[in-house]
Amino acid sequence: MSPPASVMEEEEAAAREDAGVQLMYRIERPVYDEAFIRSQLLHRKENSTTLRQRLANQFRCSSEKAKAVALSFLPILTWLPSYPVKQYLFSDVVSGLSTGVVQLPQGLAYAMLAAVPPVYGLYSSFYPVLLYTFFGTSRHISIGTFAVISLMIGGVAVREAPDSMFYVQPANGSNTSAVLDVAARDARRVQVAVVLTTLVGIIQFVLGLLRFGFVAIYLTEPLVRGFTTAASVHVVVSQLKYLLGVKTQRFSGPLSAVYSVKAVLSDIASTNVTTLILGLVCLVFLYVVKDLNERFKKKLPIPIPGEIIVVIVSTGVSYGLSLSDDYKVDVVGEIPAGLLPPAAPDFSLLPSLVTDSFAVAIVGFSMGISLAKIFALKHGYSVDGNQELIALGLCNFISSFFQTFAITCSMSRSLVQESTGGKTQIAGLLASLVVLLVVVAIGFIFQPLPQTALASIIMVNLLGMFKQFRDIPSLWRTSKIELAIWLVAFVASVLLGLDYGLLVAISFAILTVIYRTQSPKSAVLGHVSGTGLYCDVDEYEEAAEYEGIKIFHSNTSIYFANSDLYVNALKEKTGVNPAHLQAARKARMKQKGKANGNQSSALKICARYKEQGVTHEVLSQKHMTEEQRNGQLEDRHSESDLEEAIFLEPLSTVHSIILDWTSASFIDSVGAKAIKQVIKEYEAVDIQVVIASCSRNLLSELDTLQFFTGIVTPDMVFPTVHDAVLHCQHSKSCPPSAPTNDTT
Repeated sequence: MSPPASVMEEEEAAAREDAGVQLMYRIERPVYDEAFIRSQLLHRKENSTTLRQRLANQFRCSSEKAKAVALSFLPILTWLPSYPVKQYLFSDVVSGLSTGVVQLPQGLAYAMLAAVPPVYGLYSSFYPVLLYTFFGTSRHISIGTFAVISLMIGGVAVREAPDSMFYVQPANGSNTSAVLDVAARDARRVQVAVVLTTLVGIIQFVLGLLRFGFVAIYLTEPLVRGFTTAASVHVVVSQLKYLLGVKTQRFSGPLSAVYSVKAVLSDIASTNVTTLILGLVCLVFLYVVKDLNERFKKKLPIPIPGEIIVVIVSTGVSYGLSLSDDYKVDVVGEIPAGLLPPAAPDFSLLPSLVTDSFAVAIVGFSMGISLAKIFALKHGYSVDGNQELIALGLCNFISSFFQTFAITCSMSRSLVQESTGGKTQIAGLLASLVVLLVVVAIGFIFQPLPQTALASIIMVNLLGMFKQFRDIPSLWRTSKIELAIWLVAFVASVLLGLDYGLLVAISFAILTVIYRTQSPKSAVLGHVSGTGLYCDVDEYEEAAEYEGIKIFHSNTSIYFANSDLYVNALKEKTGVNPAHLQAARKARMKQKGKANGNQSSALKICARYKEQGVTHEVLSQKHMTEEQRNGQLEDRHSESDLEEAIFLEPLSTVHSIILDWTSASFIDSVGAKAIKQVIKEYEAVDIQVVIASCSRNLLSELDTLQFFTGIVTPDMVFPTVHDAVLHCQHSKSCPPSAPTNDTT
């Protein structure tokens, strides 16, 4: 049996393409304008569905809809029932154990950034990871503590509970200076971090329910990279005192990084040499291990766990040599065994934390969704931004009742989880169980862990973020505006702090969008012979203008902020300013009127378009019975009655202007009024203005704005630039046959 005709045609077309035969595009049709399209070609579908019916369909409940909602809210139900144990389980176990080994020291270290005792970092590495397994849509990201978020939380905690609030006089009543009550201070900072986390969770959950997953688009990649690089600077500065073993207060707010560096340098003479040597050894070891893992990642079955090695060895050295007692090295201290019972946050702190919680919520989500999309694209699945918001919100909100601080995904741990063969969030679940084992059973082992070792872990993990400085030369070559966003985000966040810096960066990014709409690229287009294409005549030598026709293109929409700029660019680019033409016309009329003042009859000036251009004549009024139509003069008198004509220099050789609206996506009432006004101005000097390549949505907006009234009619709008060109040529030449659109 022979194959179907359609299959044979497809095979023939494929054969022609394989043979290198160029496909041809040929169409011949009448010139269309919008009036003809509306009356003859296109008719809107009638929508018979009422609002009540649409609402009923939206809220109708069915078993299929209930199942879809359940699967959307609990993504684990979509993959766990069909989990291929033989293919995935071993990989997930190896990945989970490897990630857990990294998660443990990072949890302890990032708690220092959050200004809370290290054990709370372990709590934050268990509960949220466990919850994300059920609610998250990404299979590869590692949820838990993250340096940038921890630092933002720490800044808020220090601001709300500074050291100055907790100095107390000694109990013996001596005249010695006040003593810092560390326990009371830490307890208060934990309360602040927990309440902030609760509010962050609520915000993320509500935004997810409202389908606000798109908010991350306002944090453009250069902004995020500049912001995280600045956060890395803050992190390193905050860890200098732990690396050197000096006692300085922690600063927050604008210029906090400057004050912190100044405080460390002013007290550098009291550096603890033992602490510094131990920290530098850990730094060098971790850097070497990180470099080896990067160089030989294809040969190593799993990355070398440098961080857990540092934790175990430095803990053993600290315990064996009594570094805390004999050498005054600061250590982690008490790690309570077991988990804390759930407790309600202190909601009296909420009013002062609202602004900070929005910043933490948006930054946390943007970090998570960007990394989740990278892994999803690499492994061929999709993630739901709205569900990710809900998942992060639930992780933060529910976990906050168990004394955790806000979390998001970590790039370093996510790379470990993915590179060691992790297939699903079963790996994340096993990683959280590793942390749980430490918290419940063997947490006391890490009490002698030196804080300088944790500081070295934090610093080395930031190497990847400092590599983002390489963005600067790349952005300089590709986009100066994106480079400006990167630099503003970086400088503002370093100097003003992460909260105000983020606000400044977002505001500046929005201003760049406004700047781009107010500074669009404008061009006069010309026709590329034999193609039907229209390109910038200043850029392409093949593009040639039609005589008497200017085609104006601007890659922007037209609204209140740029309508005047659009009109000014139109007049400048086309070189045709109706105000100048009117002034020139009046001046010449006055001049010729004086020159012919001895004539008894008045003179009238008019334009006659000939094949070679435009001429302007001054004729005797009593011998003229002529009718002027858009610059065309029809002679109705006899040659015997025509007096001597006085020819003037042409005011303008342009008789038509075409506005190419291919790039316009919307227009408002101010923009519509500006366009109508400019059409009137050009009509007054006998130049017609038409519109081309206007989208159907934009035409609907124009109808709503009542744009097609008065002198502006639908037959002035054309579906393509070529239609408009043929119309303008026909309106001046008036050939006997109707114009057609024939493009090969």
